[in-house]
Amino acid sequence: TGFCAGLVPGMHPGDLVVAEHTRDPRGTVACSGAGPLADALARALPGRTVHTGLLTGADHVVRGPERAALRATGAIAVDMESAATLWTAARLPVAPAGPGDPAGRRPVAAVRVIVDAPEHELVRIGTVRGGISAFRVLRTVLPAFHDWHRSLLLPRR
Repeated sequence: TGFCAGLVPGMHPGDLVVAEHTRDPRGTVACSGAGPLADALARALPGRTVHTGLLTGADHVVRGPERAALRATGAIAVDMESAATLWTAARLPVAPAGPGDPAGRRPVAAVRVIVDAPEHELVRIGTVRGGISAFRVLRTVLPAFHDWHRSLLLPRR
C-alpha cells in the first residue's frame, strides 16, 4: 500500500489503484485477486473510484510527456516501490501448494492511492491538499486489505 501518480486523464487525488500487474525493468509480476480486492475497497469506500490495471515503476517523479509515454505502454499509474517490492516478495520461498494456489505461488497485491494525476500534477499548490486526502483514503483501506488477505486460501504453517 502507498501512493502513486495516476496516468489516465480523469483520475483524481484520492482515487484508488489496485494493480493487476506491476512492471519494472526486470519484468512483470502478476498480482493475486485484484478483482475481489477492488470490490472490497469499493464497498469499504463508497463513492471513491477504484481503478484496476498495470502499475509501472519509475525511479523518479514522472511528469508531463513522460506520463503520456508510460500511459501509451498500457500503465494506468506509476510509483517507485510496488514493482520492486512485489518482484522480491513473489520470488521468496513459500509453503507447498495448497487448494487456494495450486502452483504454490506467494499471493501479492499492490493498492495505491493517487496523489497526483495528469490534470493535478505535483507542481501545483493543490498537491498538499491532494496528499492529505490520499493519506486519509489509504488509512481507511486497511480493513478491506485484511479481508482480501483472509479470503486467500493460504496453507497453514
